[in-house]
Amino acid sequence: MTDHQNVATELEVEEGIAPASVDDPNANVGKPRSLAQDAMSDLLRNPMFLVSLALILVLLVMAVFPQLFTSVDPQAQDISKSLKPAEPGHPLGFDRQGHDIWARLVYGARASISVGVLTTLGVVLLGGTIGAVAGYFGGWVDAVLSRILDTFLALPLILAGIVVMSLVEQIDLPGMGWLGRNIPTVALMLVLFGWTSVARIMRGSVLQAKQADYVTAARSMGASTWRILTSHIIPNAIAPVIVIATISLGMFIVAEATLSYLGIGLDPESVVSWGGDISTAQGEIRTTPQILFWPSLALSLCVLSFMLLGDAVRDALDPKLR
Repeated sequence: MTDHQNVATELEVEEGIAPASVDDPNANVGKPRSLAQDAMSDLLRNPMFLVSLALILVLLVMAVFPQLFTSVDPQAQDISKSLKPAEPGHPLGFDRQGHDIWARLVYGARASISVGVLTTLGVVLLGGTIGAVAGYFGGWVDAVLSRILDTFLALPLILAGIVVMSLVEQIDLPGMGWLGRNIPTVALMLVLFGWTSVARIMRGSVLQAKQADYVTAARSMGASTWRILTSHIIPNAIAPVIVIATISLGMFIVAEATLSYLGIGLDPESVVSWGGDISTAQGEIRTTPQILFWPSLALSLCVLSFMLLGDAVRDALDPKLR
């Protein structure tokens, strides 16, 4: 082996690349991994990611298949069991109205996660589209969309939700009968006033990505605007959006719980909500604090899981943090 070959082998070993055999020209040379592969490898070694993912999976199964966890109707009331402690088949006891607390915890996951997921998908679609268009075209398009973004950014999410949800039940228009204190309406309201963060992040990422050489090359080869955006810019600008979307999902769950707590979110007569149960239980905090504790704990664990997941994804996708 020559001196040049020895030096090359030493450099490959130092860089963590398996050296190719000199005698075998077909030997596989170590290839650099993609950002997605590096991120997944980091995530699987991160205990915070694994714990939060496990909690989220449990909550998802609970939301989709609540019958696996309880056979009790969460809306069933038995006043004779009001505030009674745990008993066989009812591990957490009963609330003031005689509802089974465990059943309401299980079914409450469906409402919170449904609102969070629907809102996040809508926010990514709306905010991501506006941000991508503003960042790519620039000029007057960017100026107009940025002013619209600033206007919505000045509106507090909860305050806007209070106003909109207070007016929803007064709307009586043809074809709008589905509006009300239900999951689709709450999710739609949160999308309309919660897309600004995603739009700002996407705009900044697109502004940076469109300066790349591969975008210039694609443009010089005659690629259409749609192809450049969908094939070159958005795939390379989406990572920060994934991070903010994961973290925002927990924030949207808190927003729904807050509106339900205030009595203008989900209708407690038709939808079980942790926020509604917290509102109902606050009057029992001195005598039976556990009634308030359980829905508060469920809400906290759910939100914390998505926050920790978002932090782990951010650490894995941001090369500056690795």
